[in-house]
Amino acid sequence: MKNKFYVTTPLYYVNAKPHVGTLYSTILADVAARWNKLLGKEVFFLTGTDEHGQKIQETAESAGKEPKEFVDSMIPVFKKAWQRYSIEYDRFIRTTDKDHEKAVISWINKLIEQDDIYKSEYVGWYCVSCEAFVSAETEAIKEDGKYLCPTHKRELKEISEESYFFRLSAYEDKLLEFYEKNPNFIVPRDRINEVISFVKSGLKDLSISRKSVSWGIPFPGDSSHTVYVWGDALNNYITGIGYGQNDAKKDEQFNFWWPADRHIMAKDIVRFHAVFWPAFLMAAGLQPPKQLLVHGYILMDQHKMSKSLGNVMDPHTLADWYGVDQVRYYLMSQMSINQDGNFDLKNLEEHINADLANNLGNLLNRTISLALKNNITTVTPPETWEGEMAILREHCEDAFRFYWEEMNKGFYHVALAELWKFISSVNAYFHKEQPWVLAKKNPELFAEVISATCHSLYWVAIMLWPIMPTKMEQLLAALGKKLELGKNYEDEIRKDVWNETFTLTKQDGPLFVKPESHVSEEQEEESKNVGTKKTPEKTKDVKVREEQDSSTPGTITIDDLIKVDLRVGTITTCEPVEKSNKLYKMSIDLGPLGTRTIFAGVAKDFTPEDLINKQGVFVANLKPRKMMGSE
Repeated sequence: MKNKFYVTTPLYYVNAKPHVGTLYSTILADVAARWNKLLGKEVFFLTGTDEHGQKIQETAESAGKEPKEFVDSMIPVFKKAWQRYSIEYDRFIRTTDKDHEKAVISWINKLIEQDDIYKSEYVGWYCVSCEAFVSAETEAIKEDGKYLCPTHKRELKEISEESYFFRLSAYEDKLLEFYEKNPNFIVPRDRINEVISFVKSGLKDLSISRKSVSWGIPFPGDSSHTVYVWGDALNNYITGIGYGQNDAKKDEQFNFWWPADRHIMAKDIVRFHAVFWPAFLMAAGLQPPKQLLVHGYILMDQHKMSKSLGNVMDPHTLADWYGVDQVRYYLMSQMSINQDGNFDLKNLEEHINADLANNLGNLLNRTISLALKNNITTVTPPETWEGEMAILREHCEDAFRFYWEEMNKGFYHVALAELWKFISSVNAYFHKEQPWVLAKKNPELFAEVISATCHSLYWVAIMLWPIMPTKMEQLLAALGKKLELGKNYEDEIRKDVWNETFTLTKQDGPLFVKPESHVSEEQEEESKNVGTKKTPEKTKDVKVREEQDSSTPGTITIDDLIKVDLRVGTITTCEPVEKSNKLYKMSIDLGPLGTRTIFAGVAKDFTPEDLINKQGVFVANLKPRKMMGSE
């Protein structure tokens, strides 16, 4: 019942500077934090760096530095990047922080006392990049007689050493029970299936210390060992808000914020967060987090963006070229949470031009310029909203309801797609009403059109503030408004009362400038050639079929084709069909033709979440028929 929201990013390794992949995770968390501030909640946003382990030790050695000296040198690099991108975290935690180390030792001592940790021998295949053991039988890639990491494609090291173990196997049933009671623990939901399958296959006890790695937290009672990096790093989510400090105020702070409302991470570390982390918490007598938001990879040229692969894009370069808020918008609108997203400079430039400069920015510029030109600086609402203006207001409220639902789920790309439909409808309204004509013929109606457009822009700016905070504060300033954090904007817009007064000011320049293109000639040429590649030589069979008479069974004429009424419709609902492993039942909004029910055999290729709010082409004049109990 607490009116709070606690969100985290994963801790980032400091073996190299941030790239677009780490930036994506961090912006996702920042947007979640800002969105919940708009809803009037108390918010805590935690991010930071993972600084222990073999990988850091080796990187420091190759740089000719001591590990602590090396990690200290990397912290300003991360903080500068996050500051550049308007990331407003409440704490930047480091696993070398003294309060964190103290809490990890306290946590391990507690588990030792209750016999959840014991000493034994470990033999296994280890990936230094993952800081994890990989099963040679079920996970590793076998190539030329070697075992490779499935994520990094690097050779695994066989390790045999003394180790302390956490009794992970004792928590198998408790984990499965937790997943069953919390079906929304992992978003998107389809990712939980692989986790459940992994747990059901049988959990082995987890090695929780390393004797061969000196750079880490000394293991309590045995300084010849260091704490396993995941046993160290995962605990940041509780140590960062006061856990394990033996301090009444810290305990109160921890009890307020825990459990976390959302952990955000890429899919390659979901197992650590969905299996190890809840088990660690259960052992400590704490609740697991409420939700893991697991996103796909950011790809460059269809390959995962990774420091180890050397295909990273520098966030500072992108900010210099395109602007911070523009990059934030592109990542949130064009990278789908539930699948990998390809980062493409040409696509980024196109969306800045079309969505931001042409659609939103131009609407603001036209509205203010036209109003000021006709001596309107103060815009007041009419006594009543009627006709097209009332419809626009209702559309605004509907857009917010949809936006609210998707933003709360973390599906920002879906929320933004819907909001841009509303922005397009405001442009259409503005164009239809022709205020430049009304200014002379009907000044009263002209003022009302300006007011309706300003109200629309005002609420668009509020909704977009978590995505583009700087630009939306500029938009609000152009309307004579200021964002008021602590105010519950959700209550305001749900009242559906457009009663704002706006004081318009002339802008120094456009809100969004069309950027200079930084797409290389090779990329440009490749883009032009898509779909224009030389058609392969036709086979003899194809030629024979093409030469056959049009009366051949299975062919149609143009007269048949023009009878088909094809319409673009929006999928509003999608649900599995009982006793069918391939059918979905969908509701399709066909605009003026109303809503239709259809069945589609695509369940093996898409989840319902993949399809809802997507558009497709549908045959609108098929004769209705009964199927699976529905028409």
